[in-house]
Amino acid sequence: MSSYAVFLTLIGAILVSGAHGANILGIFSCPSPSHLIVEMSMAKVLAENGHNVTVVTTLKPVVTHKNIKVIELPPSDEEQDAWNKIMGSMIQTDNTDTGTALLRMRSQLKSMFDKNRDVMEDPQVIDLYENKDNKFDLVMIGYFMNNFQMGIAQKLKVPIVIATSMFQWGVFDSMLGNPADIAYVPAVNVHVNEHGLMDFKQRFFNFITSCFEKLFVYLIEKIMPKLTSNYLYGNDSNMPSYEELNRNVSLVLFNSHGISEGPIRPNMPGVIEVGGIQIKDTPDPLPQAMSEFLNNATDGAILLSLGSNIQGKFLNPETVQKMFKVLSKLKQRVIWKWEDIDSTPGKSANIMYSKWLPQDDILAHPKIVLFINHAGRGGITESQYHGKPMLSLPVFGDQPGNADKMVSDGFGLSMSLLALEEKPFRDNVIELLENPKYTQKVKAFSELFRDRPLTARQTVLYWTEYVLRHHGAPHLQSPLLRLSFVEAHNIDLYAVILVALVVILFINKIVLQLLYRRLTGKSKKNTNAKKTN
Repeated sequence: MSSYAVFLTLIGAILVSGAHGANILGIFSCPSPSHLIVEMSMAKVLAENGHNVTVVTTLKPVVTHKNIKVIELPPSDEEQDAWNKIMGSMIQTDNTDTGTALLRMRSQLKSMFDKNRDVMEDPQVIDLYENKDNKFDLVMIGYFMNNFQMGIAQKLKVPIVIATSMFQWGVFDSMLGNPADIAYVPAVNVHVNEHGLMDFKQRFFNFITSCFEKLFVYLIEKIMPKLTSNYLYGNDSNMPSYEELNRNVSLVLFNSHGISEGPIRPNMPGVIEVGGIQIKDTPDPLPQAMSEFLNNATDGAILLSLGSNIQGKFLNPETVQKMFKVLSKLKQRVIWKWEDIDSTPGKSANIMYSKWLPQDDILAHPKIVLFINHAGRGGITESQYHGKPMLSLPVFGDQPGNADKMVSDGFGLSMSLLALEEKPFRDNVIELLENPKYTQKVKAFSELFRDRPLTARQTVLYWTEYVLRHHGAPHLQSPLLRLSFVEAHNIDLYAVILVALVVILFINKIVLQLLYRRLTGKSKKNTNAKKTN
């Protein structure tokens, strides 16, 4: 190849990419570590590939990069204490029923909502879009009840990409215009069989849950326009309506992979699934002490972590002791996430406590044979990816549903943390350690989960740069976003057809009456004529 051809090839490559070195603003204000890990993992992919990323968070991120500038707006001591009280109370109540769980989660949801709102009042955030010296090409919003923050992108005149640690559900419909037929598309915590179908009982429960979902979304959508106006409009007459802001979303990056996880459902082009984005292609080396502890586990090892929100001090001490008695008697080694190292559940040669765990890297270790978790979506995804069976102890939110699905898929067992007893806990642990069917099932799924044309990281990079290259990619959006409620449901069409049918029936009635009268009138005349004769 000539030097001229090489030169043209390089120029062509630069023009095709057209997105390198973009300035990206991430608003990741949800005060939940599990959400932030997924969102920051998406931001890290962009930073690793030459983009300049500025991120607003309310927590110190554990995932970061030299090209990411973090603006941290931490909660006050009072806010943190309030959050701890909320989490502690959630653990002490039964939240397995979806309806009652939503009611009990009011304080948790309100706390998250309030923090999202407070972020908008911070001078550092206001400066990001008011200061003319700040230049951004795209805004990435970490979604959780913060639709009103999308107005920042409108202020900056740039497209929006939504990054979420959740799977697809009704709250995203106003952004995507995605169809969801409840006859076969399950709502939150509703599961389908291996063929993707629901029986009558499941469809009935799905209908009820979908109604709750729609009510929840309706209440959110009633609040958001006012908040958008309060924090972003001011005297700016160029700001569009809240509904129009929703239509500015180019695509949503979901923490799911429908092909392997299900459910199979119709999706618009703006639905981009990147489940497992927080999982590294190559695990990082473990701390030396932890690495030696696992390497010397001749009978395998167990990882016990109840997530970032559930601290050991929130648990019932009796429950903790029941778990310790079982785990300390096993021949397997145990790594137990425990925040207060000075006050652990007990001492045992086979147990290592750590207040922080590189969970993904530990699960990648070949000696791990079981993962005891709280059925958080991130943990279950990582365990599925690495092919590790699970014992789930769900607490609240989507955790009971995640656990139920995991069990129905054959990847492990589940039991209530609130009602945990020593013997059932031991029996479940032994069953999972000694019965190979769970490991076989989850390892088979791991192959399916990994089999994609692009990895999760490649998918985030490609589609984000796609939006940058095409200045928002409005051609990906569903036509449904531009239709009114009446048009979207063909109510006007059905009304016209109904009126037409009524008119036709009315005309037919008139015609038949006229014919009847004419025919009966002639008959009467003929009869009278005969009588006269």
